[in-house]
Amino acid sequence: MNAVIKRSGLALAIAGVCLTAGTTYASSHREAPFITEIPKVDGTDFYMFRSYEANRENFVTLIANYLPLQDAYGGPNYFDLDEDAIYEIHIDNSGNAREDITFQFQMQDVMNDIQLDIGGEMVSVPLKNIGDATDNANVQMRQEYTVTVIRGDRRTGTRQTATNATTGQGTFAKPLDNIGGKSFADYGAYADQHIFDIAVPGCSTEGKVFVGQRKEAFAVNLGEIFDLVNTNPLGLRDGEGAGDLADKNTTSFALELPSACLTGSAQTASGDPVIGGWTTASVRQARVINPAPTADGKGATVEGGAYTQVSRLGMPLVNEVVIGLKDKDRFNASEPKDDGQFATYVTNPTLPALLEILFAGTAVAPATPRNDLVTAFLTGVPDVNSPEGVTTSEMLRLNPSIPATMAGAQNDLGVLGGDNAGFPNGRRPVDDTVDIALRVVMGALTDDAPNKDAEFTDGVQLDPTELQEVFPYLATPIAGSPNDA
Repeated sequence: MNAVIKRSGLALAIAGVCLTAGTTYASSHREAPFITEIPKVDGTDFYMFRSYEANRENFVTLIANYLPLQDAYGGPNYFDLDEDAIYEIHIDNSGNAREDITFQFQMQDVMNDIQLDIGGEMVSVPLKNIGDATDNANVQMRQEYTVTVIRGDRRTGTRQTATNATTGQGTFAKPLDNIGGKSFADYGAYADQHIFDIAVPGCSTEGKVFVGQRKEAFAVNLGEIFDLVNTNPLGLRDGEGAGDLADKNTTSFALELPSACLTGSAQTASGDPVIGGWTTASVRQARVINPAPTADGKGATVEGGAYTQVSRLGMPLVNEVVIGLKDKDRFNASEPKDDGQFATYVTNPTLPALLEILFAGTAVAPATPRNDLVTAFLTGVPDVNSPEGVTTSEMLRLNPSIPATMAGAQNDLGVLGGDNAGFPNGRRPVDDTVDIALRVVMGALTDDAPNKDAEFTDGVQLDPTELQEVFPYLATPIAGSPNDA
């Protein structure tokens, strides 16, 4: 058997009468309670930047990472995505905190039941693959995906299918995760074969798309931060790796599209275009556990009902260190247009006060209300990426007219480091958003803040040579097996 598995229509009949996901759950890096139960739709990082690959200066790259903390050896199933979910990247190009363009990704499992003759009986094998994993005939289960372009409201707007610009087909193949050297002689080359030219309706120039496993690039001492910031906040930055996430992989949805296909009416006071972006994942409201899954390996659950948002991510670290614990689920189920309800968390933040308590005499919290944080997180920086008449809301904002800084010259402190092509003008993989955020919450943007010039850090710093200088920019994932073939 070698066919795309279809979801049961029974789910529609049972919607609303069984276990529901609800409307108030979401996260990044496991910080909201509910998302720990459904890690396949846990959004971890969102990047949006002007492409700095040679000859791609007129393009913008969007990367949404999901399924955190992947141990490379996580077989035999590894880290496939949820075919009963939708993963979306939203663009606001009018400054009103509502999506104008949505790129919706949906996965499909492709099952190939591989059997061996064991004593005259044909028996299904237990492994993901039985030989060279670049040959689909040797692979039991892989995934494909579609990309739908929605203009207007994400659920009621005009929907069109993006296609493979080479084949004209509406499906794209996702590479298997990096099982190891015996399954893949050259995983990097194999993964690169899954970078496709994409034809986007309404866009005259082709872009690129890739969905697959990548090496984690988020530099953070995760354990230490959540252990009451168990670091030296004014210590040295270590440029040798990604800290606690250095041995982890993630899964990326990556798009590269012409800037002209993303911009709209939103402009800075000087007339530069501004685009806002964020990513979400949604699942069906209803889920029933099937006590007797089908023989093809599927059917463990039956899903139904309307799609309900369970993950949201724009600016990094907002839900992790800004939003109160009781509201983390609610925040991530909300949309940017409704962010006024969370404004107190930004104007009167608790993190600076906690740092002041934890590091008495070293950290001094700036006075409230924190209008500087409203600028950093909710409106954009004036004369950089804040559109005129902007609706206060949390999302990444990018001015694509600001030239990209080439890889070797990028400052990982972004705008704070004098590099206006970096965070918070969008976000690049190299940008050290933890150190930037620590410095900003302690008053780096406020002239009279006691710690305005203090170089706060969590102690780790990504080595930029870990990144690629071409799309999809994030590095080849760590192999599950360290042994040579």
